[in-house]
Amino acid sequence: MQKGIFTISLDFELFWGVRDHRTIGNYGENIKNVHLVVPRLLQLFEKYSIHSSWATIGFLFLNNREELLSNLPASFPEYVKPEYDPYNYIRQNELEPVYHFALPLIEQIKNTPGQEICTHTFSHFYALEKNTSVDQFTADIKAAIKAAMKNNIKILSIVFPRNQYSDVHIKACRDLGIQVYRGNEEAGAYRPVSREDENVFRRALRLADTYINITGHHCHEIPKQNEIINVPASRFLRPHNKKLKFLDSLKFNRIKNSMKYAADKGLIYQLWWHPHNFGSNMEQNFIFLEDILKVYYHLNLMNKMVSQNLNEIFSQTLLKHEKN
Repeated sequence: MQKGIFTISLDFELFWGVRDHRTIGNYGENIKNVHLVVPRLLQLFEKYSIHSSWATIGFLFLNNREELLSNLPASFPEYVKPEYDPYNYIRQNELEPVYHFALPLIEQIKNTPGQEICTHTFSHFYALEKNTSVDQFTADIKAAIKAAMKNNIKILSIVFPRNQYSDVHIKACRDLGIQVYRGNEEAGAYRPVSREDENVFRRALRLADTYINITGHHCHEIPKQNEIINVPASRFLRPHNKKLKFLDSLKFNRIKNSMKYAADKGLIYQLWWHPHNFGSNMEQNFIFLEDILKVYYHLNLMNKMVSQNLNEIFSQTLLKHEKN
């Protein structure tokens, strides 16, 4: 019987992922602590033989503002909301490295067994926002691929910022040689939408779904072979919240039960979060994560589940095709 697959994807962003709604003043500590979080995650992944994909913003591959300005894409998004525009932010700020660049961390990830470095676009591109085009998106991805290649990293997988994408964006990625994308959970509350189309009901349903199985296990079969495959998310690992600590056992059981379901049925279970989510309440977050990894380790010892990163899952589709 096909074993279940446990995969982790991380949206590796530093301040670029939150700068449109946070400030260095109110969130800088979380971002700064990513430089402690990443090595600790890598140690934990090695301990439990976890294979994961690090969806890394292209800006992070650079060393400073000057280098960023010399590696800009051919065209830029023309967001209606100016706060979405990273290039306006770059022009107005000096870009302190600890919040904006991460090449040493990328090297650590690269040198850790089982870890894939993939893209989260070059600029944290919001694909479904107004005044963005596929040509702008393509230019952005080309810049991300180029930045990675300069560091001897080939981009084969993508995670879309804010989980915003459509068929035309998937096709653009395929045409650039990307083989895998992380799709959204298959329920209405998780459907890709712009920020304008997001609403309180969807957010509330996703929050409740963290603790109670409302929308299903979100475990998925290994996709059929294709030029580009969708490996959908299963669960966002919400960080520790002191006010909701009394619900932690429900959150843990929600994940554990779905992992066991995937193992029993030979399906994929994909957990995801951002490293900066662990930037506060670090100890509580790592204790919770290690408890999850122990569930995987037990399932692996039972010969019911293996860990693979996104591109390894793509390779699995090729093997499955050859067997058939």
